[in-house]
Amino acid sequence: MPVVRDLRILLRLRNFRRLLAVRILSQSADGVYQVALATHVVFSPEKETSAAAIASAMAVLLLPYSLIGPFAGVLLDRWPRRQVFLYGNLLRTALACCTALLILGSAPDWLFYASALCVTAVNRFVLAGLSAVLPRVVDRDRLVLANSLSPTAGTLAATAGGGLAFTVRLLLADSDAAVVLLGAALYLGSALASLSLASGLLGPDTNDNRLRLGKALTTTAHGLMDGLRHLAERRGAARALAAMTVIRFCYGALTVMVLMLCRYAWADSESAGLALLGLAVGASGAGFFAAAVLTPWAAGRLGRFRWMAVCAAAAAVLEPALGLWFTPVPMLVAAFVLGLVTQGAKIATDTVVQTAVDDSFRGRVFSLYDVLFNVAFVGAAAISAVVLPPDGKSAAVVIGVAVLYAAVAVTMARWSRSGEVL
Repeated sequence: MPVVRDLRILLRLRNFRRLLAVRILSQSADGVYQVALATHVVFSPEKETSAAAIASAMAVLLLPYSLIGPFAGVLLDRWPRRQVFLYGNLLRTALACCTALLILGSAPDWLFYASALCVTAVNRFVLAGLSAVLPRVVDRDRLVLANSLSPTAGTLAATAGGGLAFTVRLLLADSDAAVVLLGAALYLGSALASLSLASGLLGPDTNDNRLRLGKALTTTAHGLMDGLRHLAERRGAARALAAMTVIRFCYGALTVMVLMLCRYAWADSESAGLALLGLAVGASGAGFFAAAVLTPWAAGRLGRFRWMAVCAAAAAVLEPALGLWFTPVPMLVAAFVLGLVTQGAKIATDTVVQTAVDDSFRGRVFSLYDVLFNVAFVGAAAISAVVLPPDGKSAAVVIGVAVLYAAVAVTMARWSRSGEVL
């Protein structure tokens, strides 16, 4: 098969393999850390979690990155990106150890959230950087395939990390602190893996006309506007980002609904609910893997915009058909489908942005991309908190999300016919 042949060629690229190792270790640590947060905040027996509480936690952990994102972009376009991976993961190692100490010491919730906030703040730099540097290690002709393999491998690594966290928790008497320390060890491994990459390999390109770092940081708003103007000049990239933001909103709304279903509707204990959530995450991860295999072929045959339209249309039809039953088995199938279509659309979007945006602007644009993701997800959680009943069963959410998917499908199909076939 051509995809298998190209995949073998891609994996022969030494620097791509090394960058992939950094991503896998980093995102597996993210998966471990996120499971620790979920079990400590959502599934603790002493906590009566509501949709509003979940939305509040997401806002605390994600909304501040709407401010951090522009700074990340400016710095990613100035700092050696290899050093961002090295020092960023070393810092997360130390911060995760602090989180473990807070859990062991039964610290107040605000202090726990502050520690988690710092870990995730550094994550903005690392993830945006991993996307921005991919064209530095892969030729243009194989970017779609690289975007299929690399982010999807990271997502699967996060899923595997979550599964490993469940296992550690089971073996060590439900110790959230031990799970967090496992995440710290994986962050350290990612930092060490980044040392295998040459310090100048990942850019950014030097520019003698750049402002001094201090002045750049004081004029971050101007840098953000430069990134927005650059993006506005690349209409295809802007449209792909707009569509992906809506898809992310839909995914966020359904995530909160599934969390509530697992916590209250499908299980009579916290451990059983957590196990069902693990199955849902696994089904979604399988969908991500399927998207990595299918997207290079589908995007090559249809074009990236048409492929995004197909993904959104499939979700518009299958999500209500499976979700309105509000029972575990159809919802697990829906999780697989949504994993496939969400990751398929993201692979296409990543490739459009990477190929349309100049290297000197990629850090800023991918940071904007990250901000849109966070705002869309938190906005979806906030709306879900208002609409969802205590057990998570809401036909209004399911139907509303289907309508949004349908709108994306129609819009992307119209743009592809108007000549924006990318």
